[in-house]
This record gives sequence, C-alpha cells and structure tokens, in this order.
Amino acid sequence: MTYEVLARKWRPRRFEDVVGQEHVTQTLINAIKADRLSHAYLFAGPRGVGKTSVARILAKAINCVAGEPGQPCGQCQSCREITDGSSMDVQEIDGASNRGIDEIRDLRESIKYMPAANRYRVYIIDEVHMLTLQAFNALLKTLEEPPAHVKFIFATTESHKVPVTILSRCQRFDFKRIPIVKIIAHLEHVTAEEDVRVSPSGLMLLARQADGSMRDAESLLDQVVSFSGSEVTDEHIVEILGIIDRDLVFQSSRAVIEGSAAKCLEIVERIYHFGHDIKEFYRALMEQFRNLLVSLISSDKYLLDMTEEDLEELKAQAGLAGQEKLQILLNFLITREESLRFTTHPRVLLEATMIKLCRIGEFASFGELLEKLEDMDKRLGDSPPGACRAERSDLVSEPGARWEKAADASPPVEAPTEPEDAPGDWEGFLDFLSENANGMVNVLREWTFQGLQGETLEIARGDQPFSSTYFDDKERHGRLTDYCRDYFGKDIQLKIVDGKPGQPKKGAPKTAPAEPVETENSELPHQVQELIQTFQGEIR
Repeated sequence: MTYEVLARKWRPRRFEDVVGQEHVTQTLINAIKADRLSHAYLFAGPRGVGKTSVARILAKAINCVAGEPGQPCGQCQSCREITDGSSMDVQEIDGASNRGIDEIRDLRESIKYMPAANRYRVYIIDEVHMLTLQAFNALLKTLEEPPAHVKFIFATTESHKVPVTILSRCQRFDFKRIPIVKIIAHLEHVTAEEDVRVSPSGLMLLARQADGSMRDAESLLDQVVSFSGSEVTDEHIVEILGIIDRDLVFQSSRAVIEGSAAKCLEIVERIYHFGHDIKEFYRALMEQFRNLLVSLISSDKYLLDMTEEDLEELKAQAGLAGQEKLQILLNFLITREESLRFTTHPRVLLEATMIKLCRIGEFASFGELLEKLEDMDKRLGDSPPGACRAERSDLVSEPGARWEKAADASPPVEAPTEPEDAPGDWEGFLDFLSENANGMVNVLREWTFQGLQGETLEIARGDQPFSSTYFDDKERHGRLTDYCRDYFGKDIQLKIVDGKPGQPKKGAPKTAPAEPVETENSELPHQVQELIQTFQGEIR
C-alpha cells in the first residue's frame, strides 16, 4: 500500500478538526445554518494554516445531503468524491499555472452548466494573486453576479497583490499563524496515534521551527521519524533539521552579557564547524535578546514560547543585564542585520559584531553619567560631616576647597529678606546646591544670575552648547525648583532667559577673561572639551 505522508493523512476533514482558526470556522458554520452563503470567499493567511482545507470542508458542507447543516458527514458520495478530488462539481485550480485570460474565459464558459450531482458548483482557486491583471479583469463581472449554483473560494498567501476590485466582491477571512501551544498539542495527538515517542522539548523544537504552520510541523515530524524511527530524541531533531541548539544560543547571550569576547569567538567557531547558517544564528540571537527584554517588561508567558527551564535561565540573564543594556544590545543587532545580509564574509562580520556587543555595555549615556554624579554627591551630602570626610577625599576631586566651604557655610533657615537682586544669596544657593546636586551646580555656574524679584528667580542661559539646554528637561527643571523652595523657604518661579556670550553676573565683580590654555585635550572635538571642563575630568 502506498505510504501517505502525515501532512495529508492528518489533513482536517471537518470544521472541528481545523486547529487555531476558530474565528473562521465558526463564522462559516453559522452562515451555512442561517443560509447566508456568499457567492465568493477570499481566504488569506500564511502557508500551511488551513486555507485550502477549510475551502474543501466548506465545499463538502454546502453539498452534503446526509449530515447536519454545517457538519459534513464525510460518508456520502459527495463528501467522498470531494475528499478524493474526483468530484465533477468541485474544481481546484492552481492560480500559478492557470493564470492567463484564456483559462479564465474557459472558466466563464463552464460555470453556465448546472451541477452534475450536487447542489452547487464550487471553484477553488489557490494562490489567486498569481493571476494576471487581464485575467482578473475578465473575472470581475462573473464574480460580481455569478449564477446561483456557483460558489467561488479564493486562497492566497499575499492578499495585498489581489486587486481591490476583486477584494470588494468577496467575503474576506484572514487566517492566523497557529500558536506554538496548539501545534504541540496536535503533534502530541499525532505521535500518540502513530505510536511515535517524542519528548516535550523535542515537540517544542518542531513547533518553533514550523513558524506557525501546521503543515510544516507535520512534515518536519515525518522527516525526523523517517531517520530515527519510533524513538525520536532531541539530538536527532537538531541534527536532521539543522536547528540552532537552544543551549548554544543561551551560551551566546550569557557570554555577551558577561563581556566574554573569547567565549563568543569559541561559539562562532562551533557554529561554523557544525555547518550552521551564520545568518540563521544571527536571527536566533536577535530573537534571544528580544526574549530577554520582553521577560523584564512583561510577565505574559504567551509572549515567550519556551519551556519553564529555559524561562528561568532567561530571567536570570535578563536580571544580570538590565533593561537599558538589553535595549542597547538589541538595537545594535537590528542596525547591523543589513550588513550581515549583504556581506561575503558572514563569519568575520559575526565575530566583529559579537566582540562589539561584549564591550558595548561599557559605554554609558550622558544622562546616566549626570544622574550617577548627582546621586553620589547627594549620598555624600546626606552623611554626617565628620564621619565621611576621609571617604570624600577619596571620591571627590579637590575635597578641601569644596567640602570645607560646605562645612563652614550654614544653610539659611528663612527666606532672604531682600526682595531685590541679591548676588550673595545666589552664591549661598550655589553652595547649598553643591551639597545635593554637584552636577547641576556645575551647569549653573556657567549661567548668569539676573535677579530675585519677589518669588521670581531669573537666570540666563550659559553660552556653552551643552549647558545652555540642560534645564530644558522637565525633570531637571522640577528638581531645581524644589531646591529653590528648600533654600529660600518659599515657592519660587523660575524664569529662564536667553543670555549673551560673555555677559557677567549681576552684582558680581568683573574679571578679565581667562586666556585659553593649551592642554593635552586640545585636539579633541569642542563638545568633548566642554564636557571635560564642566566635570573637571580627564581622559585615561
């Protein structure tokens, strides 16, 4: 007896056999029961999700005379002929090989004849988007007003290529990718009936490799059973299908997070030695970092199709890296994907990319730098004056001038008595601010104090590109307002105006501008020099 592959043997025969498309099957059942059948249907969706199978079931359901409405019996002559593909009244046409206007003209001539033995003549055109524009135009009038005994069912994987004039004459149903959980459940039923033993992790590998297609999942199972017999192991699945081992992907992500470039090179060597596709591994690596990021953002397990053991390892790695670092790593992988697609040396590019990923976490954004500086100064400022003096001398540059001044100056308890311009109070406010937010006070020293009128504090922007936009951020502006309220003892309204380069502070003595001093950083870009000067830093 001729062997029948699993994808054909387990093809759905009834609506309830269709997996993952309940929104389509239930609608069609209700339409048949209510006698509200359309003259034309369009089934759109990915490959292997049941479009043609549902079309056949629909053809059986509307022509079956023995079964209940919407439920073909599968035993009558009409059902058997449609299942075998020998029915004279149900014709399946391949749109790729019958795409011309002549074939459509022949179809228009044949629909005039009444059904030979059934209630309806059904035309199932698969891959209908392959028809030519002339063929579509020839079909328009017939499709809009067909004879009462004719039904059209179109199936396509690329519905955007079907002209809108055709779409407007059909009832459209969009088929979804089948979830991995449902594919695994169906494969468990198939393996039990076929007396084949596959582990849950092996079924997970097959379902993930099928990418939402039930037909692909059954074909892959058929392939591995042909190799290993009734006892299928995970190693056989990985070897036969060329699937990237999940352990190898987890090792890669851990090596990147820990910054082990040597380990990454060893992994690339193993991938190349095993003959895996470099681009396929890159896709798996991108998906891995996507899963790491999702595990920190959402607790929905349906967004992560993996076993409990893999999920625990995923969360452990995600917690080690942190959300911001994972976002940076994923963005870098996305931007480099196009380079890998067109390179002639994918291995070299993959090695360079993974080495860069190992070091990319060493670079912090400028906002992180400011926040860390302010947080450090705030923690030091909250400590007792005598307890942390030794630690301050180790952590803060020039501790004597900065911290002695803060120790001698006592923060004013009451609001300033003078409502007019008070440069002395401004300097006191800067001293008070240096104990809480040193990064913020360094920026304000570049700005100009204009005056304090009542409850309005007016300051002018600095002339440096970096510092002039520092308080445009709402969060920083709000923190400065809070510091003003704490120091002056009342609600202060900040008024920021544009300053002029070289404009002196009101009430402050005028000094001659300092001549530029040549430093070892003179060859650096101007913005970098400003940054180093603002934070009194140095390049090591």
